[in-house]
Amino acid sequence: MKLTPSKINTFNFFKLPSVFFTGVRVKTIDNNTCTVKVKHRWINQNPFKSMFWAVQGMAAELTTGALVLAKIRSSGKNISMLVSNNNATFTKKATGKITFTCKDGHLIDEALKKTIATGEGQTFWMQSIGTNQDGVIVSTFNFEWSVKVKNKK
Repeated sequence: MKLTPSKINTFNFFKLPSVFFTGVRVKTIDNNTCTVKVKHRWINQNPFKSMFWAVQGMAAELTTGALVLAKIRSSGKNISMLVSNNNATFTKKATGKITFTCKDGHLIDEALKKTIATGEGQTFWMQSIGTNQDGVIVSTFNFEWSVKVKNKK
């Protein structure tokens, strides 16, 4: 089953309500790129009248995680996924509509091949960049993902 923005957003409503209710929405996903948008609103703001860093983090992680999930599903294997490390840089107040984009889907393929072949866990870093409606970068998030074939019991 191919992951679509609609399927991911519906999943978020039922399984990740904080993502859904803060306005985080997947807009596009393909083999190598995922785009997520979120609008600065009362429910996701900090006391400084900009978007709370954690909401930006949820949107950024979703761009990377959706790509990992899609690749795992297309592999047909039972593989676990987990964020094992992350860091972020904030360069401008996040107000208005913020778009997070990850273009690192190609990095997942090699890690999945290795974990399937060896049974050992693999890690790789993916980046998501958040820009405002003027195209100015507001934040950059890096996530280290760990993937491993699950043992059959």
